[in-house]
Amino acid sequence: MSTEEPVWRVSITIAIVVILALVAGQLLGQPVLLSYVETESMSPTMEPGDGFVPIPVQIAGPIEEDDVVVFEAEELHGGGLTTHRVVDETERGYITRGDGNPFTDQDGDEPPVREPQIVAKALQVNGQVVVIPGFGTGVERVQSVLDTTQRQLAAALGVRSLVDTQTLALSFFIGTLLWYVVGERRDNLPERAGRGTSRETGLDTRVLVGGCALLLIVTATVAMVAPAGTHEYGIVSASFESDQPTVIPQGESADVAYPVDNGGFIPTVSYIEPASEGVAVRPHTLTVQPRATETATVQLDAPSETGYYRRYVTEHRYLAVLPEPVIQSLYVIHPWLPIAAIDALIGGSFYLFGRILVGTDRLRIRTRSREVPVSTHLRRLVNSLYR
Repeated sequence: MSTEEPVWRVSITIAIVVILALVAGQLLGQPVLLSYVETESMSPTMEPGDGFVPIPVQIAGPIEEDDVVVFEAEELHGGGLTTHRVVDETERGYITRGDGNPFTDQDGDEPPVREPQIVAKALQVNGQVVVIPGFGTGVERVQSVLDTTQRQLAAALGVRSLVDTQTLALSFFIGTLLWYVVGERRDNLPERAGRGTSRETGLDTRVLVGGCALLLIVTATVAMVAPAGTHEYGIVSASFESDQPTVIPQGESADVAYPVDNGGFIPTVSYIEPASEGVAVRPHTLTVQPRATETATVQLDAPSETGYYRRYVTEHRYLAVLPEPVIQSLYVIHPWLPIAAIDALIGGSFYLFGRILVGTDRLRIRTRSREVPVSTHLRRLVNSLYR
């Protein structure tokens, strides 16, 4: 077997997994498997454009001091996902700071980070973050090329905008995958078996398609579980009036907004339930369209005695790939049943489609002596991204 064959096979598998992870993350609005930093706030641990592996908190376990976490910031950079290190823990939440920043986030306007805000923890080995140098730089280069391409296509067609970059990337990925599969199937036809001198190695389509289906299932599960969970409100039952929504005159109530964001391209359904006494939620169910936000109202009741009290609400979120009545029926039985059904639908459909598309034969990877080595192609591709 040529040494180029295993290199090619591993490279193709890694490329498919990486591209599928990025595309699925864009579709579902949840970073999975790979992410990267865009600023110098984590320098020298991670420079701008360096990648890392975000582990969902449901898998990574408890948050501890010195962990690098990805959390939904309320004030930093106008809100949104931020990657910083946990430097302390208080009763109000975690204190965070970028390794390159002289002050903590909480020295500014950002309040302590609460558990429901944390969506992932960066993979660390022996206390050191696993860094993928330049990964984000390569991704941004590709995004820049796609953005330029869509603008040029739009200009050629005389329209202001053709499609967004994410849609173009998804179309490019699907087209490339189809081109690759069709080419492999064509090369595997019996009448071509005698043409040329080549060496072959088989790639089991069940492993390839099954691995991609499993990746989609994990991504979909994280997209539903990570943004949901239990949200805590600390209220003060006071003997005076206040402009603060969580400082409530004793025996009275106050309303606070509960926004539900959907950063993906698939609609979501959220069920928001009181998880403690002194809480009411309206509406109970929110359907959020892609790239949109809907808001529920949480009513917090203050006890008749003054003091500090904790109130909780729990959110369960699902991708709306099943009819909402079906999700509702499964949710009533158990909150995890809709997740299992949705995962089965996504993973099963992808696997069946993939097997129909790829076929049941082993994909044969061929190398010929007169061809340019695969390693040369890979080096050229990498160099082109960093020019």
